[in-house]
Amino acid sequence: MRIPMRVDYGVRALVELAMRYGDGPVQTSAIAYRQGIPESYLERLMSALNKSGFVHSRRGPQGGHLLARPPQHVNLYEIMQELDGNSSPLDCLTLPTDCMFADCCAQKEIWQTVEDSIQKVLEGTTLAHLAERQCALTEGSTTRADDWQPVAGPVPASV
Repeated sequence: MRIPMRVDYGVRALVELAMRYGDGPVQTSAIAYRQGIPESYLERLMSALNKSGFVHSRRGPQGGHLLARPPQHVNLYEIMQELDGNSSPLDCLTLPTDCMFADCCAQKEIWQTVEDSIQKVLEGTTLAHLAERQCALTEGSTTRADDWQPVAGPVPASV
């Protein structure tokens, strides 16, 4: 499974905001610099995240972007759905009527299991988890990246 650049950049921008949650607006240029995202691309992406309700944007010299909800209430699955839409590994999982083998496909069960597993991990991983992990990694923590595990179960989409 490949994660589209739009999703990668969107998650990185939202994690940056989560790391600064409660500190006031963060300017697009600061997010772009810290996350290595082209600023012109990030401006369009932040506009989309604002329209979809993930961020609040303020104009002006004291402006910038803020998370619209607490980071512990935003999970990766909802971000991915918003930025990428259909994240199924195969179209037949979401459009079974388009496949002539829908009723007798040996592969369908395994791909459904893969999709369900990915969804469970993404639903159980919040911006708060990623912000905490990012802070630990950037502070030179001795915690290894492979020690991290997502929490089990879905996270509520709203407060």
